[in-house]
Amino acid sequence: MHKLTITTAALALLSAPAFALEPEDLKGQEITAEQYDELVAAAKEVTPPRNGDEYIFGFANLQRDIPFGVKTEQGIEANAEKAGIELLVTDNRLDGAVALQNAESYVRRNVDYVIEFQTDVNFGPTVMQKFNEADIPVTAIDIPMPGATFFGANNPRSGFMGGAFLAQAAIAEWGEEAVNDGYLVVGELPQSGAIPAMRTGGQIAGFQAVVEDFPEDQIIRIDTKNTLQESFTQMNNVIGRIPQGVPIMGIAINDQSVTGMLRATTQAGRADNALFVGMGADEVETLATEERLIASVGYFPERYGNYLVPIALMELAGVDVPPAVLVNHVMVTKANICEFYDVECGEGPDFEYTFPQEAFEEHLASLRGKEELQGYETLIPSN
Repeated sequence: MHKLTITTAALALLSAPAFALEPEDLKGQEITAEQYDELVAAAKEVTPPRNGDEYIFGFANLQRDIPFGVKTEQGIEANAEKAGIELLVTDNRLDGAVALQNAESYVRRNVDYVIEFQTDVNFGPTVMQKFNEADIPVTAIDIPMPGATFFGANNPRSGFMGGAFLAQAAIAEWGEEAVNDGYLVVGELPQSGAIPAMRTGGQIAGFQAVVEDFPEDQIIRIDTKNTLQESFTQMNNVIGRIPQGVPIMGIAINDQSVTGMLRATTQAGRADNALFVGMGADEVETLATEERLIASVGYFPERYGNYLVPIALMELAGVDVPPAVLVNHVMVTKANICEFYDVECGEGPDFEYTFPQEAFEEHLASLRGKEELQGYETLIPSN
């Protein structure tokens, strides 16, 4: 709990009315108006709205003009409206200093709860200090902040899924011998710290689980800064280091970064020898139409609100919410994209994708005990 002492938290749990929806029930499904009525009533009984009337939540979006941010915001707005919650939205603009200013604005507005989506791990403690001083509970999306509930990607698994898929697709396309002569380009996001790094680290581990002898010196890491533009620039800078005619295999922290890498490869006239796998499946049209973007790991940001608003209300109701709630991921390809989004399906991959479960469990074991992940053990899945 973020805002209650141990004594008052225990009292709140004893006094909170029972209701049907529990944290373990949240799987991304749509929450009904009746369920929200129960959640809001339970929350108000334990933690009345600060204005004495209705709840006011803040949502500090990662960036409001990228598909992932747009879909996340729309989902939170829809759920807040259904629950009768006033939602104040700000734009962190991928900038820690801006996120801090937005946090201060929520404190001034005396909001009841904040959903925080900000990319700079170095600003997390300072942002949380503002909220803690104001006794405002927080859920942090994707980049953890000390004391906040975490909601977001199962980074080790989603990364491993994407890396393994890329490796299997590359072998099906060129054969393992040619793949071993190729280059793997990984679009990272150092500014967001060790937790998102488990995603890109998982991508590499998943790739190497399939192509076991892939040379380490043929793995190129670039800093995407989480944007299409920067990924394009950095891919353009490194593509000259890759010999002509060898396979180029690319994967990154998100779909926007992969799209930038793909565009740089296309501009260089080398797309015919390249394959890319995205992360997020939020660049729907690109995934449906770009031949060399063969798949993306689905995060379904449009469903995030179905988790986030109930989580907030449960916490206000004194429910013992787990410290980390992770998304369920699936591989989205041209063959099954129409099952998730309103676009036509195309031809599927010409191989049968299999998830290397045993290798994944070995990868998880290698993460446990890492110094940089101490305190974040709940973000490492059990299998």
